[in-house]
Amino acid sequence: MVREAVLKFTRELSAKLVVRSVSASVIRVNDDAYAESIALTPEELLGPWHDKRIADLSEDDFAAILSSDPEIVLLGTGVSNIFPPRELTFAFARKGIGFETMDTAAAARTFNVLANESRKVAAVLYL
Repeated sequence: MVREAVLKFTRELSAKLVVRSVSASVIRVNDDAYAESIALTPEELLGPWHDKRIADLSEDDFAAILSSDPEIVLLGTGVSNIFPPRELTFAFARKGIGFETMDTAAAARTFNVLANESRKVAAVLYL
């Protein structure tokens, strides 16, 4: 028995904000270009992100992001993957929030996929 499968493809995206491109000098979100590190959710740009060294990040730095009640936070660390302090990862785990670190291009792609699946995701994208 052969079944016919009908698939519908659509360009409609559920996320209000989509990361369109990442380069060494610009992060493009929708039609806007940012020449600085940023924090965002699928619904809003949380603003510029302070360029604090990744090794110096703490839970307090993520207060605005945590107020958006994410289920996962992505940290894009620039052109290469730089791991933050272990205590930061543990702080997210204690709150039951996923915390993933990757290069910024990979974090942007992951953000777009999760956002368009209507997941509660937030991202910090370093240039």
